[in-house]
Order: sequence, then structure tokens, then C-alpha cells
Amino acid sequence: MPNQPKAKFGVIGGTGLYDIEGITDVQEVNMETPFGKPSDTIVVGKLAGTGVAFLPRHGRGHRIPPTDVPYRANIYALKSLGVEYIIGINSVGSFKEEIAPGHLLIPNQLIDRTRSRVSTFFREDIVAHIAFAEPFCAVLSQTLYQAARDAGATVHRRGTYVVMEGPAFSTRAESKLYRSWGADVIGMTALPEAKLAREAEICYAIIACVTDYDSWRDAHEAVTVDVILNTLRQNTEISKKIIKLALGRISGKRDCPCASALRTALVTAPDLIPPEKKRDLDLLIGEYLNKEK
Repeated sequence: MPNQPKAKFGVIGGTGLYDIEGITDVQEVNMETPFGKPSDTIVVGKLAGTGVAFLPRHGRGHRIPPTDVPYRANIYALKSLGVEYIIGINSVGSFKEEIAPGHLLIPNQLIDRTRSRVSTFFREDIVAHIAFAEPFCAVLSQTLYQAARDAGATVHRRGTYVVMEGPAFSTRAESKLYRSWGADVIGMTALPEAKLAREAEICYAIIACVTDYDSWRDAHEAVTVDVILNTLRQNTEISKKIIKLALGRISGKRDCPCASALRTALVTAPDLIPPEKKRDLDLLIGEYLNKEK
């Protein structure tokens, strides 16, 4: 695409996140990928001289339910813009009294309870097995944690995020089960986003915005949408401050494992990969296939 803007950072979250003080050179980019269209138009601009791309995960006006988010198209589109770091903004419920609504969590682990989502770029005639023991980039996570503290947020540094299918919220029994596992928060959108970002060799970390206590507390009402939206509006403003601080603190060449996640992951012999598959995935695997020649 001629004159397509480039961005080093991607932000996936709500529609109002790109309204950050100081952003310049704003452009709207509509993209097509081998996996369809992204959730919506991507807003690309510069913040403190650094390119950043904002993508509303559920589309403008929150039109796309968690199961139907075009996760592969979203990650592929950001990769094609040159994105090396993705910051995910996610609303979550808490399983811990001390992680209260209005607090933030920078998680370091995931439990996958989704059932109906395509979670890999590598299907149908090509196989790759990425390492995913540490699902979030440790470098980016630490940067977000420090930025959140400096922005004045109440933020927790480590925790386990359960990803449920949705769109219904948890039953009380499910909520108590996840709490018994030692999980800290629950949400609907961190997966397959985190897996796909790793397959695309993009550093990925989350600002989990706590909106409620899910449904495990017998003495309290279960979670409702109006409660979530009210808290989420407050968290959006602090997230903007964190993003602005974090972008100015990451520079230089990446030396974390995220940057080379596919180096030893591809197991299909290159000569057995169909040409159309090589074409569609060239953005992700081209450099590795060329080394085989």
C-alpha cells in the first residue's frame, strides 16, 4: 500500500484511546489481510515522535462480541504496519479482594477457557509450535507497570488472567472455581490475541482494568454491564497516561524472546508448504523460509 504510515507501537482497546494529548500526524488506515478485515479502521499517529497505531478491538460502537473479534486480521494488520510492541487494554473482573474495581493489573500468566476461536496463523498445511510458557513480554510488562505507578494508578504487578469465551458472564460456581485455582482476574479478550502476537514475533503485554468482582462474592450482586462501563470510562483516562509514558521508555533493538519466537517453531518442511500459504504468511515466516534456500 503506497504511503502507508508506519508504527512501532500498537494499542488494542476501546475507541477513545487514540484521543491522547500530544498525538500528531493522525491518519486513518483501512486494511485488508489474508485473514479478512481488522475490527475497524486503524488510527495511526505520532506520539513524542514515535509511530503508534490504535485499533478498537470490538469495532467503533462496540459492535463485535469477544468470540467474533477478527484476532488474526488485527494482529496481521498491525504487523504489516511495522508494529513491534502491542499494548492490550482489557476490562476484567477480580477474584481477589485486594484487587479492587478501579485498580489495574499487569498480568504475567494466562489460563485459556475459550472454546470457539481460531488461535493460530498456522493451520492447513503448515505447523508451528511457539514457546508460550511466559505469554507476556516481560520487558514491556515491566515498562507498563512502572508507567502505571508513575501515572498515579493503583496497579498490581503479577497475576493470572483467566480468558473465558463469553459473551455471558461467569456463573457463581465458575467464578468460585477459577478463584480456587489461584487466578486473579477474568476477561474475554486476551486470547487468542496473546498467542497470535507471539506467532507474529510482536512483544505483547496487557493493562488489565478491573471493573468488578465477577460473581464469586455471595454477599454482593453479580456483575452487570452498567457497573463495568462506568469503571471502564475512568480506567480509559489513566490508560492514556500510561501509554504516553510507556512509549517514551522503550527504545533500541529488542533482545527479548518475543522477537525471535518463530526461529525454531516451524516444523513443516518448506518444500511441502503450498505457494499460496507461503504468500499469505510471508510477512511472518518469509525470512525463515528464505534462509532455507
